[in-house]
Amino acid sequence: MTAAQAKSQATRTNAANGDIRIKSLITLIDTLTALVAEENAELAMGLPASRLKQVDEKNQLAEMFERTVAECAGGTTSLNVHDRILREQLMERILKLRTAMDENLVRLRAAIEASNRRIEAVMQAIREQIAAVSPYGASGRLAARAVSSGTSRSA
Repeated sequence: MTAAQAKSQATRTNAANGDIRIKSLITLIDTLTALVAEENAELAMGLPASRLKQVDEKNQLAEMFERTVAECAGGTTSLNVHDRILREQLMERILKLRTAMDENLVRLRAAIEASNRRIEAVMQAIREQIAAVSPYGASGRLAARAVSSGTSRSA
């Protein structure tokens, strides 16, 4: 094998390894996108964010994705995509993930705000209930109780 043939073989091997990494990344992105879409559907139905079952898996997948992006940014991993179709698929998937994550952010914020409103309503009800039975007024002093002073007509 000549040096040129060896270099050509190494280039094909690196390209194949790169394609495998890209396909693996696309699979990861597809899985994460599907999970986020499922979470968005549940949030759209009004489920509180704390009751979502996807949180742990979404966090794991997001960590894997972030690690890959950090490796690429740091130069330790290269995702050179020589295949134009594969590159377009990767870019399409990244855009879909970004769209799903943007929607997820909006829905999670709305769910958190709804949870805060529910908590505030419960707290207000508790405050009102405590105030209704408390012997103390707002000043901290013993409140004068309304006493019924009825008159007897029989006397």
